[in-house]
Amino acid sequence: MGVEEKLPSGFLLTTVEGLAGFARKGSLWPATFGLACCAIEMMSTTSGRFDLARFGMEAFRASPRQADLMIVAGRVSQKMAPVLRQVYDQMAEPKWVLAMGVCASSGGMFNNYAVVQGVDHVVPVDIYLPGCPPRPEMLINAILTLHASIARMPLGVDRERAVREAEAAALAAPGAAVSTAAPSADPTFLDLPAVPR
Repeated sequence: MGVEEKLPSGFLLTTVEGLAGFARKGSLWPATFGLACCAIEMMSTTSGRFDLARFGMEAFRASPRQADLMIVAGRVSQKMAPVLRQVYDQMAEPKWVLAMGVCASSGGMFNNYAVVQGVDHVVPVDIYLPGCPPRPEMLINAILTLHASIARMPLGVDRERAVREAEAAALAAPGAAVSTAAPSADPTFLDLPAVPR
């Protein structure tokens, strides 16, 4: 017999973290930071066809102090990187970053000295959205995935501890360390199917 059975009907039990997560995920305000062709797809998500307003995000903010989600849409040049960092630093905590498109995620086809090879060299990225350019449906899916992680995010000291643990886990990931060993000649090394010749 639980507490729920002893309460009169109409009562809802939750935690403060659950309530705060629900409020945060339903009130994300994105910062306008469109840099290239991905920005066109980002802007089209606010149109009537895709209707980003269903998720409480109809107003893209021009001021970073009013925004808590930065959608980096497009390639970031070396000259734009300090501006991007300044806008990120002016955003209030908690804040999230979504790298939209392959150029923002990894530099894309622009493998040269003028383009930053991934926006994660400038700001910490919470979610990567691949594609060239990604469709508005993909952006909405990425935002909903971010909503789910925001709803589960702890508060206060627990949040700081969770961030430290996530960073430590990312650094200790199997692919994070550079291996000096020679590649294996065994075709089952990566569990890939053998290609007939």
